[in-house]
Amino acid sequence: MKIRIKGNTIRYRLTRSEVTALCSKGSVIETTNFNTSTFTYLIKKSELSRITAHFVENTITVQVPEAMLANWDTNTVIGLENTLILDDKTTLAILIEKDFTCLDERGEDESDNYPNPLAKKKNG
Repeated sequence: MKIRIKGNTIRYRLTRSEVTALCSKGSVIETTNFNTSTFTYLIKKSELSRITAHFVENTITVQVPEAMLANWDTNTVIGLENTLILDDKTTLAILIEKDFTCLDERGEDESDNYPNPLAKKKNG
């Protein structure tokens, strides 16, 4: 699982096996270790009606409605998103999407990524 944060936008990219785990087991988690603490990001199923996020004790927890995850691992929906209105009236945009292989070689292991639909256009 990859995470990209810019300002008040959080974007997650999940491989095929991570999407499958989220849909079947109910959660995916990743950690980054520092000398003095660990940063954790977690996506999990919830009974809520919309995507929400919380940051507590160095952990971002994103909760996704179970209905949004129904068959996400087998359907053509690429991303799930919501924009939260925070207590100070600013917004936090959350996007969770399937991770596609890159069109250009980046030296990363992309064996578990989804095939990029634009690859046919580039090569064809």
